[in-house]
Amino acid sequence: MEFSGKVALVTGGGNGIGRASSLGFAARGAKVVVVDRDVAGGEATAGIVRQKGGEAIFVEADVTKSDSVRAYVERAVQAYGRIDCFHNNAGIEGAVAPTADYDDAMFDAVMAVNVRGVFLGLKHVLKQMLAQKSGAIVNTASTAALLGSPGMPAYVASKHAVLGLTKTASGEVARHGIRVNAVCPGPIDTRMIHDLEAQLNPGDPQAVSRRYQASIPIGRYGTPEEVANTVLFLCSDLAGNITGAHFVVDGGRSSTPGAVTAIRD
Repeated sequence: MEFSGKVALVTGGGNGIGRASSLGFAARGAKVVVVDRDVAGGEATAGIVRQKGGEAIFVEADVTKSDSVRAYVERAVQAYGRIDCFHNNAGIEGAVAPTADYDDAMFDAVMAVNVRGVFLGLKHVLKQMLAQKSGAIVNTASTAALLGSPGMPAYVASKHAVLGLTKTASGEVARHGIRVNAVCPGPIDTRMIHDLEAQLNPGDPQAVSRRYQASIPIGRYGTPEEVANTVLFLCSDLAGNITGAHFVVDGGRSSTPGAVTAIRD
């Protein structure tokens, strides 16, 4: 997985999986464009890349706004001339609540980032890749794109939509030298899972963590780097015949009978 001379663009690159993929691309020779609404986090990721001898810039952006997405694409091309790899990763978890009680505004917020943000990223980055006649995109979905998860109607709906966007876009651009795939992480040791733990049991989030990790066949949360490695593979020439696919990275949770339990259980 060699990316020397290539340019990688990562949204949600200020922390978690996005930071891990940004650092992974850079370690393998890519110039990296880190995009996030979190200025401190995004600048930190770009700074780490530069400290390690790589090239990176940070672009602040709101992925829910078309003008902002167009601007981060233009900034990437202005800085480095092209976009070879796009990790369309920015996402939020929203609140935990039953569908009957779910807040309308929260639902809209989750869908705006997780669906509209992914759509806009595809729309504007694909225009550049079509002009180049090459490129690889990986959208961050989730095992929630494959299964229901009680108490997370917005998140589950949004991640199902990400797979739909992935399949649709992949078929449209395959003959133009562009591949579009998705990665489906299970529970990963990032801020997101720890926020969910705290929502479920504010008094003892560690109890949720222990119970949830016990339900995973490998017995632990995944790491951001484990997801990033799959993203890098899908963006590499090693995956030249893979498009329109989704790769599950969940420690066996979704494929082992009895391992999938509601987070509320």
